[in-house]
Amino acid sequence: MLKGINYCFAKLLLSRGCNVLIADLGLRPEAQKLVEEYQTQPRAVFQKTDVTKWNQLERMFEVANKEFGGVDIVCPGAGIFDPDFSNFWHPPGTAKSRDAPDGDRYTSIDINVTHPIRTTQLAIREFVNPKNGVRVSTTNPKRVLIISSIAGQTSNLHAAIYVAAKHAMSGFVRSLGSLDKELGIRVNGVAPGVVKTPLWTDNADKMELLDSKKDVWATPEEVAEAMVRLLEEPDLGGGVILEVGHNQTREVQQFNDPGPSGEGHTVSRMDETYKEVYKRLKQGGWGKARL
Repeated sequence: MLKGINYCFAKLLLSRGCNVLIADLGLRPEAQKLVEEYQTQPRAVFQKTDVTKWNQLERMFEVANKEFGGVDIVCPGAGIFDPDFSNFWHPPGTAKSRDAPDGDRYTSIDINVTHPIRTTQLAIREFVNPKNGVRVSTTNPKRVLIISSIAGQTSNLHAAIYVAAKHAMSGFVRSLGSLDKELGIRVNGVAPGVVKTPLWTDNADKMELLDSKKDVWATPEEVAEAMVRLLEEPDLGGGVILEVGHNQTREVQQFNDPGPSGEGHTVSRMDETYKEVYKRLKQGGWGKARL
C-alpha cells in the first residue's frame, strides 16, 4: 500500500501540478485522503494493482493513458523487506514460508526485482510507442525512478534476499544509463538508508536492528526530495543513484565508492540478528519442509 517514501513522492508531485496514478493493492488512510483531495487538476487516481501480476502492470499504463492521456514519469516503488513468508532463512515449504517448494519463485524477488524490471520494460515500450502524445526524445524526455537502498552497497546475513535484490536494482539502473543521452529516457535510482516509514515501523524483525539511543532516522520527505532532484536536475543524468541519509544526500559511484556512513545509515544491533541465524542453523533440521 502507498506509504512512506512513495506517499511523500506522490504528494510532492501533486503539489507541483503533476497528475498521479497510484497503483497498489489498497490505500492507507493518508493516501485515501490524497486521492480525495486531488480530484480536479492535478488529479490523483487509484488503480488496484498486484505488482506480481504482469497483466495488472500493463493495466496501469492503460489506465494512465485513459485518465491522463499519457505517461511521463514511472516509479515502480513497491517493496518488502525479507518478510518471514519469503525469506532465505525460512525456505519454501517450511512453517513460516508462503513460497511453495514447487512454485519456482520467491515472492520477495517478484516484488523487489521482477516487478521494477518488468514495469521499466513496459514504461520504455510506452515511451517509444505512445498511444497519445509525442514519442520520447531528448527534447521530449521521460523518466523512470527505481527505489533501491543502501543495501545495494552493503551486506546483511539476516536479509540476504533483500540485499541481493537491491544490488540487482543498482546494476539494472546503471545498465540503462546511456538511454538518457541517446533517447531521452532517464533511468535513475534512489538509495535510502534507515528511513522512518512503515516498512521499518510495521516490521518487528527490522526494528530489532535499531538502538533508539544510538541510531538516527532519515525521513521519507528527504528521500522524496532527492527523487524530484533526479527528475529535474540536468547534471544527474541516466544511471545516477542518489543515496539519502539523515541530512545528507550524495551520488553513489559505480567504482571505488566509500559506501554509506553517518547518521541515517547505521543500525547498531545487526550482530544480534546474525546470532539468531547461527542459532537456527546449529539446532539442526533447518530447511526441512513441514509435514
